[in-house]
Amino acid sequence: QVQLVESGGGLVQSGGSLRLSCAASGSIFSIDVMGWYRQAPGKQRELVASITSGGNTIYADAVKGRFTISRNNTKNTVALQMNNLKPEDTAVYYCNLRGLNNPWGQGTQVTVSS
Repeated sequence: QVQLVESGGGLVQSGGSLRLSCAASGSIFSIDVMGWYRQAPGKQRELVASITSGGNTIYADAVKGRFTISRNNTKNTVALQMNNLKPEDTAVYYCNLRGLNNPWGQGTQVTVSS
């Protein structure tokens, strides 16, 4: 398994920005797709963005044009730059491998005030 630690969350005003980071315990060089997910209170976990080992990205409609996912295979990290944040972005954000049954980390809380 790959252990993942998310960081960078916090409280921000609507329209503000945050950059989330995800550090993996092992190499992600051979992992095809990494993703950022989020789960709001009372809601199901949803995929926010994904990125392949080659750098190809996919975004959920709700965050297109505002969020940018990136990865550094040498440092074994995945980042999520979040701009123009909205209250509806409030959630716990997680990173994980896609397509594999890997355990979830603790996540990082993002709270956007109106």
